[in-house]
Amino acid sequence: MFLTVTKVGTGFSDADLDTLSGLLAASRTARRPARGIEPDMWFEPAVVLEIIGAEITLSPIHTAGWGRARKDAGLALRVPRFTGRYRDDKAPEDATTVDEIWRMFR
Repeated sequence: MFLTVTKVGTGFSDADLDTLSGLLAASRTARRPARGIEPDMWFEPAVVLEIIGAEITLSPIHTAGWGRARKDAGLALRVPRFTGRYRDDKAPEDATTVDEIWRMFR
């Protein structure tokens, strides 16, 4: 299961958005997440992007690490930005794990 840690809209060029549209087209699904943020479209995990941020904070909406630091909160990447790097060397299952995010938070 994949959990949310951020939503990102900064750092993308028009060319990046066109590329992402093509990469994600075959992964679009009608299945909605059980809780958390409500995106405009849903996709099965298919692409890994490199995202950086200012810090990791507690979040009432993101599901990564839910309940670890506080009963009613997960972890979130604050001020996220796409670096421009598509991680073709990684499958979605190889992306940063909740345990790794938790260690960075601590």
